[in-house]
Amino acid sequence: MTKTKEEPMRRFTPLAIVLVIGIILWFVLAPPRFWLNMTKSVTPSAATGEQLVVEYNCRQCHRIGGEGALKAPDLTGITQRAGDPALVDLRLWLRNPKAVKPNTAMPNFHLSDSEIEAILLYLTALDSQGS
Repeated sequence: MTKTKEEPMRRFTPLAIVLVIGIILWFVLAPPRFWLNMTKSVTPSAATGEQLVVEYNCRQCHRIGGEGALKAPDLTGITQRAGDPALVDLRLWLRNPKAVKPNTAMPNFHLSDSEIEAILLYLTALDSQGS
């Protein structure tokens, strides 16, 4: 029995397909930070943050600026209550809530760093208007 040049290729093809599917699943289910920052980049501003709060439907669970549900914490005044001038804890929370509190009901929205910055600028602007 002689081996043809096609035999190694036949063994390689299923492996390549599995590898490609695995990479695609990884990028969809748990996108790496560099990919999020490339594909979901926004110009951070309070206006952009307000748009993102609407886009991600944050008020479905949170009250923000007197509007929204109370299924989750009221975010009105959160940037002043946090006791964290650099908002490090809020940044970590928005980056991956389950990494901070594993049993949280809040989903990971896979926000880019610029989206997080925009949302925090919006919350900070709301909080400074209220004080």
